[in-house]
Parts: sequence; C-alpha cells; structure tokens
Amino acid sequence: MENQTCKKCGGKEFAEGTDYMPIKTSKMALTGANKIFTFCLDCGEVDSIRIENTEIFRK
Repeated sequence: MENQTCKKCGGKEFAEGTDYMPIKTSKMALTGANKIFTFCLDCGEVDSIRIENTEIFRK
C-alpha cells in the first residue's frame, strides 16, 4: 500500500478490511472466503477488492 494515491480525494493513507462471503462450491457444500477491501482512510473510496481463498474455486 506504499505510494498509493486515492483517485477520488488524493489521500495517501489506506487500510484493509474484510467481508465474509459464503460461496456454494457444490450442491451440498457451503464454504466461504473473505473479500479483502483496500480503501482510503480519508474518504472511504475502495481502491481494490480481492478474494482471500481462491483455491476453493478450483476443482
């Protein structure tokens, strides 16, 4: 998160937060992964979103 600049407000401080997302991987199995948000601490604009457990999508 070094040398980032917010596209909305020009802020330079960013943080990460998570949001749990349940994912159905088969008819019976229900698992999940965290969505990880990188966001500006000044205005809250989300810079990126990524999924933590991508291996659950592979068969």
